[in-house]
Amino acid sequence: MEFAIHEINNRTDLLPGITLGYQIHDSCSAVPMSVKVAFQFANGMEPFYNDTDSCSKSAAAAVPALVGESNSNPSITMARMLGLFGIPQVSHFATCACLSDKQQFPAFFRTVPSDHHQAAALAKAVKRFGWTWIGAVRSDTDYGNYGMASFLKAAQEEGICVEYSESYYRTQPRSKLERVANVIRRSTARVIVAFVAGGDLRLILEELARQPSPPLQWVGSEAWIIDPELLRFNMCAGAIGFGIPRSVIPGFREFLLDLSPAQALKSPLLTEFWESSFSCSLKGSSEGARKCDGNEDIRALENPYTDTSQLRQSNMVYKAAYAIAHAIHGVICNDTQCDKSAKCAPWQV
Repeated sequence: MEFAIHEINNRTDLLPGITLGYQIHDSCSAVPMSVKVAFQFANGMEPFYNDTDSCSKSAAAAVPALVGESNSNPSITMARMLGLFGIPQVSHFATCACLSDKQQFPAFFRTVPSDHHQAAALAKAVKRFGWTWIGAVRSDTDYGNYGMASFLKAAQEEGICVEYSESYYRTQPRSKLERVANVIRRSTARVIVAFVAGGDLRLILEELARQPSPPLQWVGSEAWIIDPELLRFNMCAGAIGFGIPRSVIPGFREFLLDLSPAQALKSPLLTEFWESSFSCSLKGSSEGARKCDGNEDIRALENPYTDTSQLRQSNMVYKAAYAIAHAIHGVICNDTQCDKSAKCAPWQV
């Protein structure tokens, strides 16, 4: 998102003379944290109550739009609240079909397709391979439940029989995890369709690995099918599914590599990245770690930060930032110039 905004701010044909600002918050994959930040964006970032006589200023949203969230569950909760204020939310990876309901989520948009299409495609893929006796596992969340419901409906239309349909969420008791794993082990279906979030599937795979079952053919949703941390499990060899296409974002790699120690110090996330990558301390306060001397070569690193060959979600974020910029441009700009004094209400965006 930083790169997209940097690019937009340097363009002369999109929001000329206008500089976009931004704030990035980590939700830690927690719904409460997502809601807290959404309220801050809606009400203003000041951590105090505004008790002035005039509420005109405090009643205005602090931001005209939001990019996020990555997952469906936090996005659903945020969208219910932001929709009340008409603040547009553009998600890059929340795929739950339920979010397409404009009556419930009037201000929600996304740059990734709905699970309704993925579920239908998965059913056709399963039928294409002749797998008509399958098992099904899902996350016990809106993402998993809605996604699996769509898949089961499509599977029935394709003449596919489902031996079992189990659900699990990572905070549920271990007994539930063991039960799901035992159902998979004891079933006669050797093909499993998994509409599961990565964190939930990892626990299921680890439990299955304790007492390996006969070989399984996994069919996965986009949440995990291209996740290298999950595909390292031997039982996932040969897994198939639909992922977001890889993309090329011109100039993005150079933008990432143009990172200095001074810039890294401005962000706790980049500070942690720099110190862990080079085994040194930027602030000189880490016990036992040498102080970074400025000779660290980020271009010599080979890690996910420098690898721009798998730009999938990143491209969806890039598109979301541009979608918002074009919407703001349409409100305050004409073909050649923008009205810097114009006030842009979120509902207009």
